[in-house]
Amino acid sequence: MHKLEFFYDLSSPWTYLAASRVEALAEAAGAELVWKPILVGGVFNAVNKEVYETRAAPDHPKYRHMGKDLADCARHYGVAIKFRPSVFPVNSAAAMRGAFYAQDRGMIHRYNMIVGDTYWGRDRDIAQDEVLQEIAAEAGFDTGEFMAAVRDPALKAKLRANTDELIARNGFGSPTMFVDGDDMYFGNDRMFLVEAALRR
Repeated sequence: MHKLEFFYDLSSPWTYLAASRVEALAEAAGAELVWKPILVGGVFNAVNKEVYETRAAPDHPKYRHMGKDLADCARHYGVAIKFRPSVFPVNSAAAMRGAFYAQDRGMIHRYNMIVGDTYWGRDRDIAQDEVLQEIAAEAGFDTGEFMAAVRDPALKAKLRANTDELIARNGFGSPTMFVDGDDMYFGNDRMFLVEAALRR
């Protein structure tokens, strides 16, 4: 069985698009999917600071086209994306720590879709406690337990460890995918190559 590792931070719209279909892709290929929550800002700070220069130049033609590109992709995948959301970039650390809590309960895909839709579809700030509580309630979690978990130093350490692991494996953004350990792919637009690799 092939193994597909999916390093991701839902503060990226392209990551939300990829996350919406990676589980079905892995299932269709008979592959084991391993979700790896990260903090993409930590990756940028370490190895990809150029992304901040791009954000600082929103009049660049490629950047101006991004809104249409995202809208086209979102419509194709059946998800909602508003670009830019009211808070951008967003501090996604607590939400991404919550992914470990969801993973332990076999609910990670549902949780990811709720977080992505809350931020990208409903334009809510996922750094806010009240929004995180709403996400937890929608996922069917005990909100008090969930909020305690996202502040747990152990989950903070796991998020940092995944982020450091991606950097060590030469990753530079989100989503980054590895097939069978060392075959790396980056970005939602490379999902077709991931699928091809899993079917080889």
